Amino acid sequence: MNTQSIPSNNQPTTNPTIKWTIRVLSIAIPLVVAILLSPSIETKIDFGFNTRILPHINAVFNSLTSLCLIAGFFAVKSKNIKLHRGLMMTAFTLSSLFLVSYVIYHASVPHTIFGGEGIVKGFYYFLLGSHILLSIVVVPLVLWAIYFAWTGQIEKHKKMVKWTFPIWTYVAITGVTVYFMISPYYQPL
Repeated sequence: MNTQSIPSNNQPTTNPTIKWTIRVLSIAIPLVVAILLSPSIETKIDFGFNTRILPHINAVFNSLTSLCLIAGFFAVKSKNIKLHRGLMMTAFTLSSLFLVSYVIYHASVPHTIFGGEGIVKGFYYFLLGSHILLSIVVVPLVLWAIYFAWTGQIEKHKKMVKWTFPIWTYVAITGVTVYFMISPYYQPL
């Protein structure tokens, strides 16, 4: 830990560069996704490969993320901090890979319309809406939780993950659920 950032009362302070970076990412990531999902964006990018496989890969990323989060929860409860850290960093890496893949997919393929009817349609849009809203909220929560853990600010980390863990887990699980519900309507690979 950088000793220059510790004031005389031995309480670590937040690095201004990190604070700025987390704020920028917390705004930029949802903004980029919103632009890509905008119906007014008709031009799609050709990445030189069949990007229609990416939703299937994204479902794997989200499934593995949710498993890592749940396993990490049990690891920390059993005081296995090394395993907890490994699982959380794996979850973060998988979520990051998901985000890159998600952006590539939506930059290259037209929107898929959900074809379900009745109560199924309402349930789908409820899940999708809550998933999208909470995926925006979880970005800064995850970044702050990792920062606090990385810098040894464990009490702040614990306070942050009381919110981060359930929201991140919900986002990962609903991502997979939404995928299974809309996957019959994807165009063939």
